[in-house]
Amino acid sequence: MKLNRELLMEFARQAATHAYVPYSHFAVGAALLGEDGQIYSGCNVENESYGSTLCAERVACVKMVSSGVRKFTALAVYSGQDYDSMALPCGACRQFLSEFVSGGDVPVICFARDGTVLERTFSQLFPGK
Repeated sequence: MKLNRELLMEFARQAATHAYVPYSHFAVGAALLGEDGQIYSGCNVENESYGSTLCAERVACVKMVSSGVRKFTALAVYSGQDYDSMALPCGACRQFLSEFVSGGDVPVICFARDGTVLERTFSQLFPGK
């Protein structure tokens, strides 16, 4: 399946509009391209018990896995709905996603409302994978 970067990024941007962020006010959306060719998106969901907060990347991945798909071939992460700053997947997300990534050369596209785009491979973000 050929990667449509713009579509994947739009899914991530739209997912951020559903974020539940009453504490940080920092909405994040993520979209994974599953090996089945479908896009799975998710947003961050905060909780008063901050350790229970779910990052957008893990929400998208759980939706993919619960749909029966076990690998993804691309990831887009959008941040900055309320701030002009970019977020990369956190360490917990990198570890979680490493279980389901189809290979180290999977593109990870991080972008922000101000137009900043940073693209890396998964193995650049998580060496050894």
